[in-house]
Amino acid sequence: MCPVSKARTAGIFSVAMVDVSKWPLFTLLSTQELASIRQACIFGASANEAIYITHDDEVYVLGLNCSNCLGIGDSQSTIVPKKLDSLTGKKLVSLSYGSGPHVLLATQEGELYAWGHNGYSQLGNGTTNQGVSPILVTTNLQNKRVTEVACGSHHSLALTHEGEVFAWGYNNCGQVGSGSTANQPTPRKVSNSLQNKVMVSIACGQTSSMAVADNGEVYGWGYNGNGQLGLGNNGNQLTPCRLIALQGLCVLQIASGYAHSLALTDEGLLYAWGANTYGQLGTGNKSNQLSPVQVMTEKERIVEIAACHSTHTSAAKTQSGQVFMWGQCRGQPIVLPHLTHFSSTDDVFACFAMPSVMWRLLSMEHDDFLTVAQSLKKEFDNPETSDLKFSVNGKYIHVHKAVLKIRCEHFRSMFQSHWNEDMKEVIEIDQFSFPVYRSFLEFLYTDSVDLPPEDAIGLLDLATSYCENRLKKLCQHIIKRGITVENAFSLLSAAIRYDAEDLEEFCFKFCVNHLTEVTQTAAFWQIDGNMLKEFICRASHCGAFKN
Repeated sequence: MCPVSKARTAGIFSVAMVDVSKWPLFTLLSTQELASIRQACIFGASANEAIYITHDDEVYVLGLNCSNCLGIGDSQSTIVPKKLDSLTGKKLVSLSYGSGPHVLLATQEGELYAWGHNGYSQLGNGTTNQGVSPILVTTNLQNKRVTEVACGSHHSLALTHEGEVFAWGYNNCGQVGSGSTANQPTPRKVSNSLQNKVMVSIACGQTSSMAVADNGEVYGWGYNGNGQLGLGNNGNQLTPCRLIALQGLCVLQIASGYAHSLALTDEGLLYAWGANTYGQLGTGNKSNQLSPVQVMTEKERIVEIAACHSTHTSAAKTQSGQVFMWGQCRGQPIVLPHLTHFSSTDDVFACFAMPSVMWRLLSMEHDDFLTVAQSLKKEFDNPETSDLKFSVNGKYIHVHKAVLKIRCEHFRSMFQSHWNEDMKEVIEIDQFSFPVYRSFLEFLYTDSVDLPPEDAIGLLDLATSYCENRLKKLCQHIIKRGITVENAFSLLSAAIRYDAEDLEEFCFKFCVNHLTEVTQTAAFWQIDGNMLKEFICRASHCGAFKN
């Protein structure tokens, strides 16, 4: 007996910290909007639609809105997030999408909502009218609590708390499991060989369906032209069939790609079968497999597998956190699992899947965990944890000796070489202004600088004195962005003074391009005579004074 829990097999959430800005649509959001996201999903034929849920349980959508798949009540696209008021306060536990696309969503209360493309009744409301806004699907689901949803291209599955599977929508290949190929307009319980079985997980390929029982058995039905049902043949199945080839194994997780399937056992073993045109089975060749074959046999224990019905990409994560990818990766066929630098299978789909959709509803819940970089940034100028203070113009800046030694050669020498400052709790600074020195210290904690161009000149001086070349480049970048006719000549003289050749050339060209305006500024006539002569001579060689 192989007991498999629903919570473990559902595979709904990611606990890894994933940067959602890797998906281009999310770059449209502000920093505040990104910080508000608790769950998110990118979907659509071209990964052009997004749905996200905030920490306040508000649901927002944005994107192209093909087939009304945003559920906003009309067919208009939007690059500004729009709230789905009817779903406010509903805690999501599962979300899936089809190719139309249509969207299915299950709430913590077990309610099932659907919207979007409905040409094959995949919304389950008994019609073929597109769902322009979320509708509650209730037919045959009264008093049932839906815990998981899955969508194929144009068909839908729902798993209930009791372990029952319901299916509806497009049924040309038997993917609804009803015993016929007639489309199913409303949810229908999938029975036959699933009768009296408790199912704990479901998945859909484009036109196929899979389910895992609580004893680890795997069942498949629907299209089987590429062997994606793993039955040893390529005949379609109108009702669920057990994968006999996996007998004796306890499957914990199932994942379906466009036309291939992956299974993960309780021993961390990975099996694959079905279409292999892009190497998505990871077998080292492009031959389809009609029955499950074990892959990644030389690798350590696998703890997670990933695939999505709209892609030919596969991914897996090992016990030590290594993430592998194979199949179609940005159009290139990778026939063997390739070790990536990613920490999450979700990143594989963000960066290499075509389209770059999410293979699951992604959760950003991470128990307020901070990365090392975030922790350092948070502790800058914190008097409670600091062990050193700098006094600049009568104001204190609180820092940590260890951080300064790690990040800056100047301080490493200061604190390790018997300088007077090494024994002090407060170090006086009088050669730089407070904004400049504070910005320098903050840079050591954050790798970033936020100063106006005029103050960046002072920071450039400091960076030159302390031999901080990266900081020097950042200062030059800030100054370039802030150059104006009024300050151009002052910035040019600063660039010359601090030996910043790239900045000097940039400022010089700006002054020449705006010569008449620049020569009428106060800064131009306050410059040292030798520097003024040098500028005029250099400008004349560039033809600045020709008619």
